[in-house]
Amino acid sequence: MSLSDIRARITAAETTAGRASGSVTLIAVSKEQPEERVLPVLQAGQRVFGENRVQDAARKWPEWSGQFGAIDLHLLGPLQTNKARQAMELFQSIHSLDRPKLARTLARLAQEIGHCPNLFVQVNTGAEPQKAGILPADADAFIAEASALDLPLVGVMCIPPVNEDPAPHFAHLADIGARNGLPKLSMGMSDDFEIAIAHGATHVRVGSAIFGARE
Repeated sequence: MSLSDIRARITAAETTAGRASGSVTLIAVSKEQPEERVLPVLQAGQRVFGENRVQDAARKWPEWSGQFGAIDLHLLGPLQTNKARQAMELFQSIHSLDRPKLARTLARLAQEIGHCPNLFVQVNTGAEPQKAGILPADADAFIAEASALDLPLVGVMCIPPVNEDPAPHFAHLADIGARNGLPKLSMGMSDDFEIAIAHGATHVRVGSAIFGARE
């Protein structure tokens, strides 16, 4: 599957869902992908990328940004508080705000640095113990708490359980976002992004369908 194939499928899914063309942002998930796979995607004009680890992004993207110009970089993986400052300097968006301590750390650093990336609250819609994210029952209170810290919350994010129908999880996330005034929905990956678009996804995170399976 190529980048152009994925873009065409996104456009078709937007049309099927009765949504405006270009209403969905494709995040090309370049985590753990070798340079020889990422560079052709950059050369094809893709400028929105997702990484799971701060240290991996720091190793690769400053050089590529210098080569290709401004990159819209999204942190998708869990963020440790001791990496928060570096993350805020590297990424334009963070999709994994999931606990009060991290919210307080980001708020303090935002005051020091003078800016903060756009933030998505990660919701553990499947209540999976091994997975990061705030539990759905706690999401409204946590969003209110983070909003009170003057953080730039823009949306919500989820990763549905692997062996379940993702549609109810996407619908649940959309409901949480709507009732909390967070319009951006980060949901849908290589196997299910079209279903996510049908449920209102504004950001889809596609890795293996663009780059091939991770080595």
